[in-house]
Amino acid sequence: MTRGAIVTGGGTGIGAAIARRLAADGFAVAVTGRRREPLDEVAAETGALPVVADTGNPTDAQKAVEAAKSAFGRLDLLVCNAGIGLEGTVEEQSPEDWDAVLRTNVTGAFLACRAALPELVQTKGSIVTISSDSGLRAGPRSAAYCTAKAGLIMLTQCIALDYGPQGVRANCICPGWVRTPMADGAMDELGELRGADREGAYELVSSRVPLRRPGSPEEIAAAVAWLASEGAGFTTGAVIAIDGGNSFVDSSSMEFAV
Repeated sequence: MTRGAIVTGGGTGIGAAIARRLAADGFAVAVTGRRREPLDEVAAETGALPVVADTGNPTDAQKAVEAAKSAFGRLDLLVCNAGIGLEGTVEEQSPEDWDAVLRTNVTGAFLACRAALPELVQTKGSIVTISSDSGLRAGPRSAAYCTAKAGLIMLTQCIALDYGPQGVRANCICPGWVRTPMADGAMDELGELRGADREGAYELVSSRVPLRRPGSPEEIAAAVAWLASEGAGFTTGAVIAIDGGNSFVDSSSMEFAV
């Protein structure tokens, strides 16, 4: 029996790595996103079904579920990975940008889950959402992004509570800095501010992380694969930081580190 999965934002970065890992583990995978080209590249590599869909559009969310169900015959896993970030304090953030960040990161996940849950109830499947350390701790000039990622954590736990009695599990992963095209762009910007190249910027953001390095997309994908496995059958509502230890460090105390 082949299990069916959907990965939103599956064309690049963490989403593409998740699609590759799930396909290697025997899932039939559908990848969604707004741009056709990266989806086709992942499809050519993994055999995934590419579905052009805007995660914040209710019709597109339903279309993705129907496409996966039609192609695979069942749906066992939904990975809500699609996300964007736009910088700004509350005063700096325009209402339009605020809405765009919340629509993609939170509303998009809500719509995908809403469309997928009837199928997941039938298969006693699971949901994995990709939040961020930014959902656990505040960051500078990140009002919309931090708020959205925190909301995604709570959405996941509400689903875990409401649908656990029907056999559906929902868990959330909070990555720290991971080497992706989006993170590379942020490092380039940081490097310009700090007089460093991209690698130097990654070293700066990792300087107080216990493991002293950024993560890889494959490390996040491995966590998703475990949460989707039978080995995680008694795990639901979990919020798991995959961040090299960043989220448990009291940064102010690091001034005393030798």
